[in-house]
Amino acid sequence: MGIVKIDDDLHEEARRASTVMCRSINAQAEFWMTIGMLAEANPTLSFNEIVKMQFAAAHVRMPDLADA
Repeated sequence: MGIVKIDDDLHEEARRASTVMCRSINAQAEFWMTIGMLAEANPTLSFNEIVKMQFAAAHVRMPDLADA
């Protein structure tokens, strides 16, 4: 674990987003960093495609809305 210095405004945005997403501030920042890193490494993928791939890698079964 390390310490990362971020702008106060970005920290406040992470705090607000973490409340909505039911994550800690650190978990929210980690999520944003992970998605950002994956987006830079895979510039042709959309956010939704990246998240879907992460769910698949974690073996999370996502129901298809067409089946609901």
